[in-house]
Amino acid sequence: MLDDDASPSPPIHQMATATLTDNSDSSIVPWCQFSRRVLIRSIVCRPDGGAALAGQNVTVGGWVKTGREQGKGTFAFLELNDGSCSANLQVIVDGKVAPLGQLVPTGTCVHVEGELKKPPEGTKQSVELRVEKVLDVGPVDPAKYPLPKTKLTLEFLRDFVHLRPRTNTISAVARIRNALAYATHTFFQKHGFIYVHTPIITTSDCEGAGEMFQVTTLLTDAEKLEKELKQNPPPSEAEREAAKLLVKEKGDDVSQLKSEANKEEITASVAELSRAKENLERLEERSKLKPGLPEKDGKIDYSHDFFARQAFLTVSGQLQVEGFACALSSVYTFGPTFRAEHSHTSRHLAEFWMVEPEIAFADLEDDMNCAEAYVKFLCQWLLENCLDDMKFMVENFDKAAIDRLKMVTLTPFERISYTHAVKLLESVTDKKFENKVEWGIDLSSEHERYLTEIIFKKPVIVYNYPKGIKAFYMRLNDDMKTVAAMDVLVPKVGELVGGSQREERYEAIQKRILEMGLPLEPYEWYLDLRRYGTIKHCGFGLGFERMVLFATGIDNIRDVIPFPRYPGRADL
Repeated sequence: MLDDDASPSPPIHQMATATLTDNSDSSIVPWCQFSRRVLIRSIVCRPDGGAALAGQNVTVGGWVKTGREQGKGTFAFLELNDGSCSANLQVIVDGKVAPLGQLVPTGTCVHVEGELKKPPEGTKQSVELRVEKVLDVGPVDPAKYPLPKTKLTLEFLRDFVHLRPRTNTISAVARIRNALAYATHTFFQKHGFIYVHTPIITTSDCEGAGEMFQVTTLLTDAEKLEKELKQNPPPSEAEREAAKLLVKEKGDDVSQLKSEANKEEITASVAELSRAKENLERLEERSKLKPGLPEKDGKIDYSHDFFARQAFLTVSGQLQVEGFACALSSVYTFGPTFRAEHSHTSRHLAEFWMVEPEIAFADLEDDMNCAEAYVKFLCQWLLENCLDDMKFMVENFDKAAIDRLKMVTLTPFERISYTHAVKLLESVTDKKFENKVEWGIDLSSEHERYLTEIIFKKPVIVYNYPKGIKAFYMRLNDDMKTVAAMDVLVPKVGELVGGSQREERYEAIQKRILEMGLPLEPYEWYLDLRRYGTIKHCGFGLGFERMVLFATGIDNIRDVIPFPRYPGRADL
């Protein structure tokens, strides 16, 4: 329904001074600066629940969570939510204002204007909106709407990634994720880091694991060529021989005319010869065209590809951001990364986000200090800025979620060497691990969680890992067996942060690249950072989705990213 009368605008001075921050000390509800409405959050999230705003006229918009007609269809109650907070605003619409049947179905979008009023005594709401005008309605057919009012599983919602943000859980996760992203930029900007955008397309394998998505146009080019060759087949041998013969004839004509003809005749004959040669050249080129991928020496020839070499989706922005750290000192990148790992576990995604700071003139201890401070900052930020959504998580998913955040903010992280961690795990007698514990293994999730949840009951930083299980760019320690690497382990998740002091010595890192069976050529630019003005530096990566898992207590990583990508699924 669209009311013929235009919606009244809030006063200009009111719009100009409006902010997205709740103004709980004021008795005037702020309007959105770029949308002619009031956020439901600015009404119901005040300390008094909005009671002091009674008597004010406001415009709100949102989606109906629940709706019901009352008084034999004379009026309707709507629970309205606009995504700005987890709480709903109760809206009352009289049957004389608008047809109620199109307003009450779950999922309906309404844009309404009315007066805030105090509800009758004994009701749970502190304020409600009495609608005076319905400005817009986005109707829903209840028989076809895929998200009914009943409780839905998170697994079911993955089939409707475009609609699931309308649910209480996914909207709360989105706000928590937003808060963590904002906190990330706040932390690093506060400490003088410069934000760098690293490329999504890369020619370097940061991890050396080879589990990368390839970026190529060769397949589409081959399909186009195959289609074109069917429509316009390559020249036959007879056509090429005829073209060669024509070139010879035209050449003979030119030679003969040079001795007996005038200049104009010679010029015309040379032009014909040139056209014959050009035609032969085109035929020769087309005769070389073959369906399929281009090859050289029995391998795919990537010189014909878009970038004239093999290219991939990045697994990390670390290598590239190091170049900026070796010029701007303290930098960070925050963006999507990709891994073509055929894993269906609750902890893996094919596309995920990483926060990767890099610090010049810093060693492993500095790296651990920064990682600990950053994780603590994130947890404190959620407690101060996202408490309502965290309470929702406590009530619906993980009763310990808020206590876990408080524990992290208040507790110094335990720091132990990898060797000590292995000894502790080897001495465990009350649990049999699925993966055998011995020096040299890459600690699995069960080992990490046992250390942090059972032995220490707080976050743990494990450092100095065996070089055989870590990447080539990590600095080799003096024992020649371990590298200056560290992982931050937290309850519920296990590894949250992985980092290291980088190998700044040219000969040492060149040797490590070769030891791992990697070609030197793609890393020559990286080696330049060691050739020219090398400096001690370090950095780490925080898996952003794992941080959201840790904060919310949700079990599956596919439910904490807006559009999950994993083997077999890449919806939208």
